[in-house]
Amino acid sequence: MGRGRQKAKQTKVARELKYHTSSIDVTALQRELGEGHGYLPPPPPVSTEVADDDDDPYAAYIVDDEDDDGSQGQYASAR
Repeated sequence: MGRGRQKAKQTKVARELKYHTSSIDVTALQRELGEGHGYLPPPPPVSTEVADDDDDPYAAYIVDDEDDDGSQGQYASAR
């Protein structure tokens, strides 16, 4: 289908949706949408605690930079 025919078909469908009344079952729609109260439960609280390294399974792989002896290492030029 060419672009002109495709656009004409879309325009026709859009006009039908805009101007022709359809038989919408409002009560079924309200039931489906959760009675339409508009209430959303509050989100779960976000923890502001700092995670312990004991709980982190990857804590053993973290490089500790505090005991750096001043050498820049292999990637000095990348910084």
